[in-house]
Amino acid sequence: MKNNNVMGVVFANVNDDLIRELTEVRSMASVPFGGRYRMIDFSLSNLVNAGVSKVGIIPKYNYHSLMDHVGSGKPWDLDRKSGGLSILPPYVNSEISIDTGRIDSLSSVMSYLSKSKENYIVLCDADVVGNIDISKMVDAHIESKADITFAYKNGPLPKSNANIMTFEMQDDGRIVKIRTPENYGVICDFSLDIIIMQRTLLIDLVKTAREENMSHRLRDVISSKIDTLKLVGYEVKEFTLVIDGTDSYANANFALLDPAVRAELFALERPIYTKNRDDVPTRYGLEAKVSNSLIADGCVIEGEVNDCVLFRGVKVEKGAKLSNCIIMQDSVVRSNANLRCVIADKNVEITEGRELSGAPTHYMTVRKSSKV
Repeated sequence: MKNNNVMGVVFANVNDDLIRELTEVRSMASVPFGGRYRMIDFSLSNLVNAGVSKVGIIPKYNYHSLMDHVGSGKPWDLDRKSGGLSILPPYVNSEISIDTGRIDSLSSVMSYLSKSKENYIVLCDADVVGNIDISKMVDAHIESKADITFAYKNGPLPKSNANIMTFEMQDDGRIVKIRTPENYGVICDFSLDIIIMQRTLLIDLVKTAREENMSHRLRDVISSKIDTLKLVGYEVKEFTLVIDGTDSYANANFALLDPAVRAELFALERPIYTKNRDDVPTRYGLEAKVSNSLIADGCVIEGEVNDCVLFRGVKVEKGAKLSNCIIMQDSVVRSNANLRCVIADKNVEITEGRELSGAPTHYMTVRKSSKV
């Protein structure tokens, strides 16, 4: 499948503040997920599976981990001489701020956008877990003759910040009103922040916003044009989850314990690609007890693990008990430690006999490289 007339742009740091415990040293895009993935793997894979071969990633800060993960883009077949993957670090001057919205981010990469030749552009964030068929969305956008198409989900409104959009639509899918969040959890049509439009239209919107000193939020700029542009909604029916807090991040990981969810999220016809790390198979000790858990390769399990997600290289020593935990890469849980509802970041050491307990509505988070 080829979509040589479509390019993609991924915003790496959008909504970092919603899971600050995990984004203090990294972007939302590089937050580990599901035992071996990063959040950006879903955005990149969705684009690549739709035949998009030119993708720009716009970070704002804390992007060293992201650069290490994506590298040249080889796992996504984006290591190309023409097009391919581009990391677009922020260019900041007296007029462009590093810490504002998408308009300012796009302004800082205007040269990249202007020199591109693709007719259409797909904008997306890195806070959505989902295997979304972008090619169908592009086809629907072209067929509807829309100026801008928004991917949306019908369901409970996430506990996101004020940047999230909800839509009021006609029967034909045309958006007649864009609203800001009111009551979290209410059933509505909310944006997944996957947006398709012509590249030249995006450039014009950004330039107009800068010239007229409009809001730095792309949502506000588009809303101001709702009477002159045709805005259309595209309902995403595939399994998707929006990461809107530490608890939703944990629940999204634990959703992978359901075989049906794994089958849909990692569909063979649209693989989710990630950076490879060759490792030995996981080794289980004679006294190990494991139930309903997702355990990556390279682990050593000698204790008890129930309803957990363990990343590559995790070690659980004898007598340790883990329940409803997410333990990230190369962390160690020493003997006789007892953990419940804990998220341990990378390279954490839980010392012998330590007891840590959160709750299903408030997970305890241990920071990267900590010793507790």
